[in-house]
Amino acid sequence: MPVLKGLEGLRLVLRTFTRGHHSVGIVGAPFWKGQPRAGVELGPDLIRNAGLVDKLKGQGCTVKDYGNVTFEEVTNDEPINGVRRPRAVGRANEKLSNVVARVKRDGHTCVMLGGDHSLAIGSIHGHASCRGELSVLWVDAHADINTPLTSPTGNVHGQPMSYLIHELHSKIPAIADFSWITPCVWAKDLVYIGLRDVDPGEHFILKNLNIKMFSMTDVDRLGIAKVMEQTCDYLFSKGKKPIHLSYDIDALDPSVSPATGTPVRGGLTYREGIYITEVINQTGLLSAVDMVEVNPKRGSCDAEIDSTVTAAVDLLQSCFGRVREGTHPPDYQVPKP
Repeated sequence: MPVLKGLEGLRLVLRTFTRGHHSVGIVGAPFWKGQPRAGVELGPDLIRNAGLVDKLKGQGCTVKDYGNVTFEEVTNDEPINGVRRPRAVGRANEKLSNVVARVKRDGHTCVMLGGDHSLAIGSIHGHASCRGELSVLWVDAHADINTPLTSPTGNVHGQPMSYLIHELHSKIPAIADFSWITPCVWAKDLVYIGLRDVDPGEHFILKNLNIKMFSMTDVDRLGIAKVMEQTCDYLFSKGKKPIHLSYDIDALDPSVSPATGTPVRGGLTYREGIYITEVINQTGLLSAVDMVEVNPKRGSCDAEIDSTVTAAVDLLQSCFGRVREGTHPPDYQVPKP
């Protein structure tokens, strides 16, 4: 297929894509030590208990749930080179990488339910180990691309992309339990959507590496449809690589998803958040999804928790063909132009 440009290119993708059969492999990663707020480890089971598996099956997906990864308890986990809980985070991500690789070898689109966003290290690494070069779409209020040397907190959930990008490899100090990580993403293959709380060091990295990004100011100025047109144009111009979608629930405005560790006002609306997943599904290139940072302990009431969990489930359903005008049967063919 030729490189597609602009609105007509995106419309062609949407019209010609066949809503075919999706084979989904779900991995729970109940891990919180990439950041300081316990509770996010409850996210995977909350999302499951909201009916994720049955809802995906109901829209024609085959689903295999691999259960939750069991992470070892690490004691005496003192900071190294400014990185907090390096042993726990490094070992957890190595284990997750191996599980995600297994899911991909089994032929599924991998859905990793977090847990905090430090888990993207293992998820993307395991994905790349099986599929080679990836396109990464990072939907988040935060860039999460601090290095250990630029991070103002030392929390790894604000650093995962820096360990994975080839161009930043020389900026990462030696950390024993991170030595297994090999960079697997090129800066040109990364796109951000939803940014609105970026640290000074991250601003420098993003500009220096010329990373494609759409802040909330860009979303407001362009509209989400234009943002996704430009995202697709950009990704397709780099070759049709498998897409890894890493979705932090705090990308959505706190009015939609308040039960999360680092909410930032002025985020994506529910409709904008869903539109992103609908378009990525329509490309036919989605190969893995992270859904992270759902933290029930940060909700002030049951309604806030339910709203956050429901949003996570709806986003995942849209990743696999649920459309707001109604889901077509699995064998439905979208008419070609």
